[in-house]
Amino acid sequence: MAQLPSGETAPLDGVLPLGENYDPSQSFHAYVHVPFCRVRCGYCDFNTYTATELRGVSQDSFALQLIAEIEFSKRALAASNFEPKPLATVFFGGGTPTQLPASDLVAILDALSDAFGIESGAEITTEANPDNVDLDYLNELKAGGFTRVSFGMQSAVSSVLAVLDRTHQPERVPQVVAWAKAAGLQTSVDLIYGSPTESIDDWRNTLEQALSLETDHISAYSLIVEEGTKLARQISRGELPQPDEDEQAVKYEMADAAFADAGLDWYELSNWSRGPETASKHNLSYWQGRNWWGYGPGAHSHIGGVRWWNIKHPAPYVERLNSGNSPALEREVLDASTILEEHVLLGVRLRDGLEIEKLRQVEGFKPEKIAGLIADGLIEASAALKGRVLLTLNGRLLADYVVRELLV
Repeated sequence: MAQLPSGETAPLDGVLPLGENYDPSQSFHAYVHVPFCRVRCGYCDFNTYTATELRGVSQDSFALQLIAEIEFSKRALAASNFEPKPLATVFFGGGTPTQLPASDLVAILDALSDAFGIESGAEITTEANPDNVDLDYLNELKAGGFTRVSFGMQSAVSSVLAVLDRTHQPERVPQVVAWAKAAGLQTSVDLIYGSPTESIDDWRNTLEQALSLETDHISAYSLIVEEGTKLARQISRGELPQPDEDEQAVKYEMADAAFADAGLDWYELSNWSRGPETASKHNLSYWQGRNWWGYGPGAHSHIGGVRWWNIKHPAPYVERLNSGNSPALEREVLDASTILEEHVLLGVRLRDGLEIEKLRQVEGFKPEKIAGLIADGLIEASAALKGRVLLTLNGRLLADYVVRELLV
């Protein structure tokens, strides 16, 4: 499982040292991490736990613990002189948020609304496993204020799902998407490409099936083999082949072409939507460096140039809150240089691109790097002439290289 970064010890009172990087006009967002899964997928490196790993923590009472952190955050933000705006977005992720009853998710959302208010027209999303929702569940979410659901489809091919340890059957996905639409929710599906044993034809089938759902949004991520996962061990023992990076690039190009033909535009490297109104406003808030509080074990937060992360395991997380203390483990106060570099790193990933004027503020930036990237076909010449770095299709495949060129 992924290790948390290293920073200074976070204070138990949760008070933030807001300084010159705090902009009170910025929007405010909430992420809610539900760390429970029925089965741990072999590729997964997220902070998740199955029933046998909870060390006495009860899923039945977990919503109350999250609500306790919400109440703590309201006090800590007030003591920090932070002026929270009504929440512009709320995103429930995991793990599997839908391991909890819909009534628990609604109760958590109600607690956030009571603490901070929620903007009119706010985007309220939960991730969902196709296996554990039905029409009644989705209707309850809609009635409780949710606007959007993102299903973990991953693949439309049973053998690929088996390699990934996904528990749902392909035919389940059209059913749950139809139920979500009937409930009045916006819909999205997540796909993973490059799984060991997945052929080009398998991926083409998955793209065709995903597009047949006519969802509002699709995310497609290349499989990354994370150290310490079951999948990494299977590959190291020779039981499964290592994913082929060249084939992953081909699959990305296939996805981009298929989505474009179906009327979905890319707005971030791994995300496509049917226009700005169905792009994930919550994820955009991360990429644009907005303020958010992350609730739950291992959740990350960022407010006013202060970034912190909660203790990972649910048991000590609950113990901290029961003692009236912050569940935050460590934090870091970002300086102006780091904030600028992260703006470059994240801004390059977006369809709107990055202002070249921002690059001129980076110490050591070499303007000739722009010309070199244009010559290599990685950024668009016409956009650069208008003052923006905008990736070409080849540039999207080599986005990390582009960032290194711009920052080094």
